[in-house]
Amino acid sequence: MESKLIKGLNEQYNFEVSSGYIYYSMANYVKDKGMDGFAHFFNKQAEEEFAHAEKLRQFLFEIDVRPELEAIEKPEVEFGTFTETFKTAYEHEQEVTRRINDLYELSVEEKDHRVTSLLQWYVDEQVEEEDNFRGIIERLERINESWAGLYIYDAELGRR
Repeated sequence: MESKLIKGLNEQYNFEVSSGYIYYSMANYVKDKGMDGFAHFFNKQAEEEFAHAEKLRQFLFEIDVRPELEAIEKPEVEFGTFTETFKTAYEHEQEVTRRINDLYELSVEEKDHRVTSLLQWYVDEQVEEEDNFRGIIERLERINESWAGLYIYDAELGRR
């Protein structure tokens, strides 16, 4: 019987894939509004999420567990203002952090040091992700949906 931790890793694998879909949906939303730089940013986020999923998938195989794909829920397609879009993304990253922290705690409880070692990378990654989104939101709040400021920031995020 699989441990709760291994089941959690497989769930996180699927959640990371789902996260990529969410970021692609956000990319589509902002691109439709003419913000190619913002779309580029979210496309890169999606690619990162798929890379995070792949890291989990490979790890599961390394410990002799076959990952299982689950159905992916259709993501939202409307996100409000640009600031609201990035706030939604930030909230999503906070959920990722919560899930990773829960898995980390479970790995410590189960004394599975292989998983603890893997999850430390994800813990560190989430610190960076949340910090990036907080910085973006702060700038967007200062811009206050001003088109001049948005276009300048769009060009900056397009260089990511």
